[in-house]
Amino acid sequence: MVKSKKRSIISLVVIILITAGLIYTVLCGIGGKFKAKDIRLGLDLRGGASITYEVKGKATEQEIADTMEKLDLRVQAYTKEATVQKEGTKRISVNIPGVTDETEVFKELSQPGQVEFKLEGSDEVLLNGDDIDDAQAVTSQEQTSAGSYMVSLKFTQKGGEKFAKITTDNTGKVLETYYGGEKVSSATINEPITGGEAQISGNFTYDEADKLATYIRIGAMPVQLETLRSTAVGAQLGSEALSTSLVAAAIGIAIVMLFMIIVYRVPGFASSLALALYVALMVFLLNVLEVTLTLPGIAGIILSIGMAVDANCIIFTRIKEEIVAGKQVKNAISGGFEKAFSAILDGNVTTLVAAIVLGTLGSGTIKGFAQTLGLGIVLSMFTALVITKSIIWALYHMGLNKEGMFSSKFSLPVVNFVRNKKVYYVISLVLIVVGFIGMGLSKKESGEIFAYGLDFRGGTQMEISFDKYGKLPSNKEIEDLFKDTAKLAVQVSPIKGEKSAIVAMRDLSKDIETKEAIEKALKKEYKVRDKDIQEETISGTVSDEMKKDSVVAVTVATIAMLIYIFIRFRTFSFAIGSVLPLLHDVLVVLGFYAISQITVGNTFIACMLTIVGYSINATIVIFDRIRETMIGAKTREDKANVVNKAISSTLTRSINTSLTTFIMVAALYIMGVQSMKDFTLPLMIGIICGAYSSVCLGGTLWFLLDNKFGSGDDSKYVKKTESNKDKVLV
Repeated sequence: MVKSKKRSIISLVVIILITAGLIYTVLCGIGGKFKAKDIRLGLDLRGGASITYEVKGKATEQEIADTMEKLDLRVQAYTKEATVQKEGTKRISVNIPGVTDETEVFKELSQPGQVEFKLEGSDEVLLNGDDIDDAQAVTSQEQTSAGSYMVSLKFTQKGGEKFAKITTDNTGKVLETYYGGEKVSSATINEPITGGEAQISGNFTYDEADKLATYIRIGAMPVQLETLRSTAVGAQLGSEALSTSLVAAAIGIAIVMLFMIIVYRVPGFASSLALALYVALMVFLLNVLEVTLTLPGIAGIILSIGMAVDANCIIFTRIKEEIVAGKQVKNAISGGFEKAFSAILDGNVTTLVAAIVLGTLGSGTIKGFAQTLGLGIVLSMFTALVITKSIIWALYHMGLNKEGMFSSKFSLPVVNFVRNKKVYYVISLVLIVVGFIGMGLSKKESGEIFAYGLDFRGGTQMEISFDKYGKLPSNKEIEDLFKDTAKLAVQVSPIKGEKSAIVAMRDLSKDIETKEAIEKALKKEYKVRDKDIQEETISGTVSDEMKKDSVVAVTVATIAMLIYIFIRFRTFSFAIGSVLPLLHDVLVVLGFYAISQITVGNTFIACMLTIVGYSINATIVIFDRIRETMIGAKTREDKANVVNKAISSTLTRSINTSLTTFIMVAALYIMGVQSMKDFTLPLMIGIICGAYSSVCLGGTLWFLLDNKFGSGDDSKYVKKTESNKDKVLV
């Protein structure tokens, strides 16, 4: 006993020290690294340059992969936060957050051409990019001046043989390097070079040598690329709005901690400390693993935090049940964690399976969501099953071990959910039908079911110069002008170093009246002239191929979840019963999107995936209770009692988990800018809908499926269930 007490207290001290150290690290950093503000931010949070290429002609998967690798080497010269992603089968998207001069980036990357080597005065190409394996800027051995760098070349085996012959036959002549048809360097061949490596010297500075090396690397790509679009992307959250969102997140988490302490007492305090460690560890690992954080990534974090809180709620409910059953607190703690394990494992693993599939098959938005969700799930299981457990035992051994500190004996009667199942189904059917009606009305009124954003359908882009006005108006001022003049929602991207901005909006190519109204307002308000407005039509960044990839990824992820649930629960009634509530939630939220006309942008997919993950986890918790208590339940009456008790006994957990997740999202909605509101409002609807479907639909659907789709007369057991005197813990 003494040893256990000593170990527990030491564990608590270690956890507190680690938590404090991580919080200090993410706030202040270590050696200038690992601070929260150093997390790599994606384009939607930071802004920058975005370029989409299409592979010309036929290309193998390996050639495209090699091309992406070389493009990645090129763009890393701008920032280590740049990303290169494949879209569909033949498109490559390059995102470079935070660049200071988008115009220069577009110029340098507009048409990545082949690198070629020719003798001075000759048009004959002696070597090209296919012969180059690598090129790097290195320090010159001469070190004679400030320009003390050169480019080190490494040839392929075939290229090395070619270069050896060229230098042997042309010693004393000048070899010139061309990139995209333009000469970028020239060097004298001093002697035959036969080792498969060479250096280009020319009194370069490091920047000059590095630039030439990257030209050569990108020019060695195995395929030719055509630029489909190049866009200066404005951050959906400006720096001030991002700071506000972080404050909102902190407030939301603090409220959740306070709620857990009030509701669950000592265990709630333990979970709050574990949650603090979870958040600090998540931020730290985002830095260490160099994960690029995007709005969809934030969705993954929100879902994983919700699952972390949910795991604790499951454990604490089990502990209370053990105490009410007459067990001592010590045994109740052990039993609570033991009985909660299967529900936590199945809920988290099911979602983790989906995250792995989405991360493997998805692209862009889906990958960002899957990365943070997968990381968050692993951390949530660790903090709930290891950290929270260690803290509770430490507090127990420190004297916080009275029953009243762990549970209340207030209870409620079992609710007859099975009897009311038809009411729930009617409510759900009405919600879905209203959603479809809303979709039809939206289609009739605007020609489209949803209010698709620029990410999906493209639109019109204006580059506006405010030189004559003398300064660049704020993003909000420009947004307000377009909203007041033409009721247009726009995305504003200031061009750094200039008094100009790029404004993207819905397609105005055929809406001459609106364009004229906008131009008139710009002239009146900001003295903008006709020549100061350059207009072009842009295509959506979410291509048809990306949409197809998303559908495939989500479909495969759903199938994978079904397979896991079937393996764990061993019947199709559980598997199908978990997916039907999920489908219900998706349809209801889609209806909400149509009726509210909230913009469907690149965060839409992440929002729907979050709702799916939340819904499936909530349903599995109830199914775990059904699985635990269904042994021996043979008749329909027995099964009805099992379902009613399972849902009732997890009702408090369902409410508390939904409420805490809702609080976090609501804080972001209240304090966030419009793009954050468009992101979080559907999430809040999804959380409410997920709570309803898991409680009212999941278990009752299992009941129907397990009884061959509801055959038989239910009346004979309804009254008996109604008079059931069993109580369940609140």
